[in-house]
Amino acid sequence: MAGRIRDEDIALVRERTSIADIISETVTLRSAGGGNLKGLCPFHDEKTPSFTVAPARNVYFCHGCGAGGDAIKFLMDAEHLTFVESVERLADRANLQLRYIEAGPAPVRPQQGQKQRLVAAHTAAAEFYAGQLGAAGARPAREFLAQRGFDRTAAQTYGCGFAPDGWDPLTKHLRQQGFTAQELVTAGLAKPARSGSLIDRFRRRLLWPIKDLTGDVIGFGARKLFDDDDGPKYLNTPETPIYKKSHVLYGISQAKREIARQGRAVIVEGYTDVMACHLAGVPTAVATCGTAFGTDHISVLRRLLMDTDSVAGEIIFTFDGDAAGQKAALRAFEDDQRFVGRTFIAISPDNMDPCELRLAKGDLAVRDLVARREPLVDFALRQILDRYDLDTVDGRVEAMRRAAPLVARLKDREKRPEYVRKLAGDLGMEIEPVQRAVLNAAAAGQGTGQSRRGTEPTRPQRPVAEPVIDNPQSLVEREALKLALQVPVLAGPMFDALAAEVYLHPVHRVVRAAVEEAGGAASATGGAVWIERVRDACGDLAAAALVGELAVEPLRLDGEPDPRYVSITLARLEWGSVTSRIRDLKSKVQRVNPTANKDEYFALFGELLSLEQHARALREQAMGGL
Repeated sequence: MAGRIRDEDIALVRERTSIADIISETVTLRSAGGGNLKGLCPFHDEKTPSFTVAPARNVYFCHGCGAGGDAIKFLMDAEHLTFVESVERLADRANLQLRYIEAGPAPVRPQQGQKQRLVAAHTAAAEFYAGQLGAAGARPAREFLAQRGFDRTAAQTYGCGFAPDGWDPLTKHLRQQGFTAQELVTAGLAKPARSGSLIDRFRRRLLWPIKDLTGDVIGFGARKLFDDDDGPKYLNTPETPIYKKSHVLYGISQAKREIARQGRAVIVEGYTDVMACHLAGVPTAVATCGTAFGTDHISVLRRLLMDTDSVAGEIIFTFDGDAAGQKAALRAFEDDQRFVGRTFIAISPDNMDPCELRLAKGDLAVRDLVARREPLVDFALRQILDRYDLDTVDGRVEAMRRAAPLVARLKDREKRPEYVRKLAGDLGMEIEPVQRAVLNAAAAGQGTGQSRRGTEPTRPQRPVAEPVIDNPQSLVEREALKLALQVPVLAGPMFDALAAEVYLHPVHRVVRAAVEEAGGAASATGGAVWIERVRDACGDLAAAALVGELAVEPLRLDGEPDPRYVSITLARLEWGSVTSRIRDLKSKVQRVNPTANKDEYFALFGELLSLEQHARALREQAMGGL
């Protein structure tokens, strides 16, 4: 059985991998200056981007939660892969053949991890189903697609397939490809029959492959075609280790780049609606898969939208105009406050979904539907007011009571006064009572702990003992450590010559000791491997987090560092340490009686003169080019 991947192969994978390319498949990255990129952290909820990627060193670090590492570590955390699985995934992308130490001279691939096996089974199943769509028995599936305006090209683009009649054609096909019975059951592709044998989960249905952000097939949605099928209209893959319906959005792998580019996501209700929107020129459409739109879906979209305090994206919900659609829209407003960006709703005046609208009125009608969107809060207010007779005093007062909490929950406080005025006008009331009702609703929400702010996920705490970075000495200590981590070949012997004692902050001192433990800057060539080695050598969580932070933090100079900059920085570092020792020594000299303790006094005085002379030399060196 094959074992550990060879170290030189792992190093080659790191060298051939662009961390920016890997992370940008999950997180929208924008320039942060100094060659770095920044986006919303995929590992914790945040409104202001603190997730930094340093392509030059192939590392990332989040200043909010402390997550950091290289491309291998990112896949391990983001995709829940093992180290070996992550290396294998990156090796496949780079077309590299891995070698394993116990595998002998022949390059034998080891048993894949569970996630890879389940994805591989779904990929093979998708190919099988797509091939069956052209069979004679799949005619109802082809007719279903054609009746909704989708030709063969559209079906191929979205991987549409057909699950044939028969109890186990897919199961037999996949077993012949080497997948075990347990893998097929775990993947949700097959299930045990009463007889004990395996049967296919999907039979005589039109299928859509469901993909994750990276484009891997992780499940299927299946539509009933025959009247004698006693199952539900839509049947989806059950919860599996790779398919979590609360996290999945159909069409996200195809829409993600346009969502990031346009800063807009359109939420529709079904697979055919996604296809119709994309084909009609609305490429940002996605849909939930067998569940209501919820918090986890929001987290996925916020990272793609760069939904932050400074960059506000648009989220547009499309619902049928019937009662169920209106109820879904109001439920969506409950999640509205979790977005920083603006939320809208688009409802067809004829109560048609995007697929029906495209079929009846063409592509332009679908684009117009999205263009005619209205703010979700306006829609929600109108739905509330429509329930009451506003021609009566009781009706107006009750409508005000019901609508006031909605206005009070608006995340953009600057909009509240405008909506107070709008609500007063719609009700035909003076502004003062409406304003009081909104203020009372806001106070009640805060007092009972039910404010939207109180329901937001808390941000993971950084390790304690975080260095104070506005202290001049602390700043120069950080700069020296950055040089050792980012350009060790340049910093090399000059950095190593200064011991950990010159660092005044205890966490900086631990990082400096870790550099020595990792072999010293002079022995390193830089990059993600070196940074990870230093991080591993840290015996302190705060220090390990700081290593990741300093690995991506830009140096405090314009242009590239050179030996002169290293010399000046390290001279400033040592000068700060020496002046601190001088202050301590002066205090000690003042406490010594020169008459009673002559020898001690002159020894300390001589040491003080020597240090002051050394400090003057260091100061001249430190000021040389600054």
